[in-house]
Amino acid sequence: MNIYLNGEPREVPENLTLAALLEWLKLPADRVAVERNREIASRSTWAETIIQPGDRLEVVHFVGGGAEIGVRSQESEARSQETEARSEKLEFWSWEGAWTIQQRQSF
Repeated sequence: MNIYLNGEPREVPENLTLAALLEWLKLPADRVAVERNREIASRSTWAETIIQPGDRLEVVHFVGGGAEIGVRSQESEARSQETEARSEKLEFWSWEGAWTIQQRQSF
């Protein structure tokens, strides 16, 4: 069956639910958000939402990190500078009121 995944045509098995698609793509369900046909798909409906031919899906994979409060080593300072240097490659999204960073990926 043919769908669009992150703007690219993609062939996937028939009768997949959103949850099964994430498993098939080997993506951690706790670190992604899914938009189906321009509407955000609630995580609580993934197991029952069957993907249809021609569906347009956007899967956003969240990445993040951090350090203990008040602790900043030379290594974490260097990582911070590297992250700033790469920031033009990242997109910033607001998901349910919390700012997160995602890297757009092709699957």
